[in-house]
Amino acid sequence: MTHPLHHITAFEPVGGYRLRLWFEDGLRRVIVLEPLLRGELYGPLRQPAVFGTVRLEPEFGTLVWANGADFDPSMLHDWPENEPAWRAMVAQWE
Repeated sequence: MTHPLHHITAFEPVGGYRLRLWFEDGLRRVIVLEPLLRGELYGPLRQPAVFGTVRLEPEFGTLVWANGADFDPSMLHDWPENEPAWRAMVAQWE
């Protein structure tokens, strides 16, 4: 099964662990990442200094952090459909 590939074209921190994202197809979405910040890779993002290192990797349209964490932009694009599965997966990391 294939799914459309989406790219983030811009982002803006909007407080806490929330980011406003702009996608190539014109969609704008605010994502609350705090519930996902668990485990070895994503847990360090709970530190504001680490979370603040987020940048847009323009070649792939992906958000990346200094510690190597990233999120699939297509997953974030379709966040309402993907959030329950991510929350269930993160719950297993604790």
